Amino acid sequence: MSAPGSYLASLDYSVVQQCMHCGLCLPTCPTYDATKLERHSPRGRIALMRAIADDRLEPTQGFGEEMYFCLGCLACMTACPAGVNYAELFEHARAEVERVGKLRNPKRNLIRWFAVKWLFMDLRRLRLLGRLMRVYQWRWLGLQSFLRKSGVLRLLPKRLRELEAMTPDVQRRFSHQLIAEITPAVGARRHRVALLTGCAQDLIFSDVNRDTVEVLAHNGCEVFTPRHQQCCGSLHAHNGELELARRLARTNIDQFPPEQFDAIITNAGGCGSHLKHYGHLLADDPAYRARAELWDRKCKDVHEWLAQIGLESPPASGAPPFVATYHESCHLSHGQKIVQEPRQLLRAIPNLKLVELPESNWCCGSAGIYNLTQPEMANQLLDRKIRHLKSTGATVVATANPGCQLQLINGAKAHGLKIRVAHPMTLLAEAYRSAGAWKSLLNAA
Repeated sequence: MSAPGSYLASLDYSVVQQCMHCGLCLPTCPTYDATKLERHSPRGRIALMRAIADDRLEPTQGFGEEMYFCLGCLACMTACPAGVNYAELFEHARAEVERVGKLRNPKRNLIRWFAVKWLFMDLRRLRLLGRLMRVYQWRWLGLQSFLRKSGVLRLLPKRLRELEAMTPDVQRRFSHQLIAEITPAVGARRHRVALLTGCAQDLIFSDVNRDTVEVLAHNGCEVFTPRHQQCCGSLHAHNGELELARRLARTNIDQFPPEQFDAIITNAGGCGSHLKHYGHLLADDPAYRARAELWDRKCKDVHEWLAQIGLESPPASGAPPFVATYHESCHLSHGQKIVQEPRQLLRAIPNLKLVELPESNWCCGSAGIYNLTQPEMANQLLDRKIRHLKSTGATVVATANPGCQLQLINGAKAHGLKIRVAHPMTLLAEAYRSAGAWKSLLNAA
């Protein structure tokens, strides 16, 4: 029999056996495309999961390494004719890896404790780290510049040098310093919504959160943005810590009571894909099950919501025209099935000409923290994405996930490609401002 507490054995068996082994997922899987090895395909991984659920195979170190070699991009779910819920299988497989501990070692244990179990369980700690990073990056202090020019960094191991080069620029002000807790609608209030400001989004792209609030307000929404928020739990669920993900789900439901809002808005594709499944995550929790189901119905990606309520297109402003393309966040397109709405909003910008990006829904290699844990494969995917970006001739690439945004910024810099990477909400907010339709609503807190 499977070991007591086995995550894969405890799954509804219909989920485990649903794969028909037809292979239609194979051409859509980035790791299989790169290696042509069956074990690196969704079909191969599901076969391993089923063998463990059936107690025909023990979870080994090789199994664990394979589950973490998977990007979790969910492109296989878009391709699958049988509707296999790979997202659920993937999360339970990683939870099984952590349960049996085959990948444990002192270095990995320390990193997981610090990042997953401590840092992202209280975003006040993350903001503290962000402030320390900001001190390191301050130009007037010159610490980062000095270390990079002095050659001191060459004394570090190669991987640490690569990680330092990928260090994102931390915003001067975080979301709670840019956005009031209550932002009134412009004109008549038609909706009351809440905005989740995220983790990386808050530190690196807090301006995107500000722009999102402005666009929502301009479209008749009163926006509630609590100053102190918590992680959505996607990092934890995707890294085998389902109980921590449940704890964070309960915290968010309490902070954003779904019965009080017309919609709970997220502007990050990866977060949104997880946030919309609180009902499933808390299905066995009698105290939260009903509220979690209501949460799922109220949780909306910002593009989805604006398309639903009807976007007020920015008026023509006389601003110079520009060519933009759109890279799809994997979890926005494959996880949430939101494909046309971002394009629809971008086409509403009068001076923007949208050109299609070849393989727009092919993973860029960010995949949460995949670019940190699997840099070789991540860089292969990034190189492929940059080649396609070059082919469009666009001066702007829009994308709706902070991980993708940072990955593309770093990739463009490494390849010498002069292209701006921006969230669709930023481009919309700029279009409203450029037209002089309104002044910025938000006061520094």
